[in-house]
Amino acid sequence: MPKEGKTLVTNRAARHEYFIDETYEAGLELKGTEVKSIRMGKANLKESYCAIRGGEVFIQGMHISPYAQGNIFNVDPLRDRKLLLHKQEIQRLIGMTQRQGYTLIPLSLYLKKGRVKLELALARGKKLYDKRDAAAKRTAQREMEKAFSRNQRYRGES
Repeated sequence: MPKEGKTLVTNRAARHEYFIDETYEAGLELKGTEVKSIRMGKANLKESYCAIRGGEVFIQGMHISPYAQGNIFNVDPLRDRKLLLHKQEIQRLIGMTQRQGYTLIPLSLYLKKGRVKLELALARGKKLYDKRDAAAKRTAQREMEKAFSRNQRYRGES
């Protein structure tokens, strides 16, 4: 799904560690001070994942730093947060995650019409050789672009 709005937090390691098959947009059930912290970019998705319990999807391990001016209204930074998805999407995710190798991982937090949304991915884990192949392809692409730009410079093109 195409994202709209401002990206606040991204999980950069996710695309390195997993093959992304599908993405979903989900709302988050947050407390007031959590929204303020996320708007300031004080959230971390690095070691977070999603789990399905009782027909509902929860994000676990997402750290949202306590809001500095929040005092008594701050909540536990590592608490599980409920994701807001349509029932059909949840049923589809339940079916897909029961297949071997699939997991739900968060990719990014962003604002859409003033609300915090989570980009959720249905993903399969990469093996070490897959990561090496991806690194080799990136290096080869970078070398080709460098050679192409040098070639254009020598011809006098820009």
